[in-house]
Amino acid sequence: MEPYSLIESKETYRGKIITVNMDTIMLPNGERTVREIVRRGGAAAVLPVDANGNIIFVRQYRHPARAFTLELPAGMLDEGEEPEACARRELEEETGMVAGEIRPFFKMYPTIGLCDETLHLFLASDLRQGTQHTDPDEFVEVERYSPEEAAAMIFDGRIMDGKTIAGVLAYLYIGRK
Repeated sequence: MEPYSLIESKETYRGKIITVNMDTIMLPNGERTVREIVRRGGAAAVLPVDANGNIIFVRQYRHPARAFTLELPAGMLDEGEEPEACARRELEEETGMVAGEIRPFFKMYPTIGLCDETLHLFLASDLRQGTQHTDPDEFVEVERYSPEEAAAMIFDGRIMDGKTIAGVLAYLYIGRK
């Protein structure tokens, strides 16, 4: 038997956007253990940069954090939707901006210790005004900050969202090249 092989998977919860499984796996030492896995599917996020070099963010209430958070626009992939199409859709829905150019930036597991979600992050530029049309349960404010201001907000705790931190720091490191 291979290390970390799946022995059994039982669905224990099915909700609107997540499913929870209890997976029994075999460890390299031959012992069995159980892992709780949140199944969420794919998502896309976008780091939009305006003509002045500012990053466009959205501020919205996130109930698990019981706080308003500053984030990059993002959302879950619809059934059969390509990640780039999702990023373009979320950009316009949440900010009212349309990207003339969008390119893949990187892919990540936001919470790999308990969730199988894969997040595709894109870099968007050549922006023009479109129409903001948020979901009925979304109330977002659009804010713009320079990359340096955004980095400062990461290190002083004003930006705490993982995808946003990864995106801003990657942009500072390689995105402007």
